[in-house]
Amino acid sequence: MKLHFFHHLQEVKMERFQRQMILPGIGISGQQKLKSSSVLMVGAGGLGCAALPYLAASGIGKIGIIDGDRIEESNLHRQVLYAAEQIGLYKVKEAADAVIKKNPGLEVLVYEEFLTAKNAAEIFSGFDLVIDATDNLFIRYVIDDTCIACEKPFVYGSIHQFQGQVSVFNFEGGPSYRDIFPEENKSVQNCAEAGVLGTTVGLIGMLQANEAMKIILGIGEVLSGKLLIYNLLNNTQQVFEFGNVSKPKKPHISESFEMISAEEALLGKAVLLDVREQGEMPQVILDNVKHLPLSILEKELESLDRSAEFRIFCQSGVRSRKAADLLSQKGFGKLKLIRGGAKDLLDEYRRRKAEKASF
Repeated sequence: MKLHFFHHLQEVKMERFQRQMILPGIGISGQQKLKSSSVLMVGAGGLGCAALPYLAASGIGKIGIIDGDRIEESNLHRQVLYAAEQIGLYKVKEAADAVIKKNPGLEVLVYEEFLTAKNAAEIFSGFDLVIDATDNLFIRYVIDDTCIACEKPFVYGSIHQFQGQVSVFNFEGGPSYRDIFPEENKSVQNCAEAGVLGTTVGLIGMLQANEAMKIILGIGEVLSGKLLIYNLLNNTQQVFEFGNVSKPKKPHISESFEMISAEEALLGKAVLLDVREQGEMPQVILDNVKHLPLSILEKELESLDRSAEFRIFCQSGVRSRKAADLLSQKGFGKLKLIRGGAKDLLDEYRRRKAEKASF
């Protein structure tokens, strides 16, 4: 676990929060609640960049940030904590520096890695609540399962083009993410595939920060058992109510598979297993790519070498995860998931090819 502890604590005068403390239901006691609270941000992308400054500025005492990504140029239109000169640097470290400037009395724990089912419980145990600022469907189920097991509330946010969703799960016995979004047959696009407007991310991230503060302060009506859907293109919002379904109190947390970058996937000898359907773009045609759609994978297991290492990819990660689960159940041991899917893999291959051609 790559943990960095930012301890730049300085004495912060209460005058900083005076306009906040005069609000009904907050006062000095509410400000002290914020100071003694701790929040974990899973993801330092668009939603994280929107929520983190407001959480820090509000007087939250401790914030954890976990993300293994580096800053890319395509992030900059919506991930407003970062600038062009920071491209290539780790998001978590740059985000930590930015929020400490907002509140020098803040304690920040930085986890320079991706969240997995293996590290989630240990990390979550150190915080009061968790904010999901990812765009990874599988990781949302890991967050939900771990929050139930650790008895932590989970503030959810999601973006699809001009529309955003916000809810709170596992709050005071309330419904979970699985209650409204069953894992079976669920397939969604991430921001790279569907597109995203920076203002949509900004609004939803701030709403997540707002829910977290309401939970800590014990004020207002928390979005537990309610899903807020906001459409920024036509300025409409809807709230859908949902309830608990029968589930075990301590759910089984799914097996975790190592996730590797496209750059790592092209190193060494391994089978790159494409589990997309025929005709899906972009096509990835390399010597070590084997195309075997998820829909027929179980029937074609005998065509696979059980001693080989398989690095699995699809478009968004949903099918590659299901393929890894299936192969694991059938006795295949060397399984990794390629982060970023077919597009990142092809882009990295072309980058390498162009680099070689330039010499």
